[in-house]
Amino acid sequence: MPTIKDFGGFRIYMYFGGHNPPHIHVIGPDFSAKMRIGDAGVFAGTLPGKVEKQASAYVLVHAAELDDLWNKYNG
Repeated sequence: MPTIKDFGGFRIYMYFGGHNPPHIHVIGPDFSAKMRIGDAGVFAGTLPGKVEKQASAYVLVHAAELDDLWNKYNG
């Protein structure tokens, strides 16, 4: 499970052999969630508001790179 981005208080990961929809995992000390790459929507788990805002902004800006990684790891 490679770390895509470390924000200090939480990290964004992508698992090998993941299931659809294409997504990333946002994991912190007391929370975790899955966020779609396509629209940065949380579809499993919950995140603190500030974390969700930071993670979704990152996903939206880096969607093309994340999509390429998804295809590489889960193609």
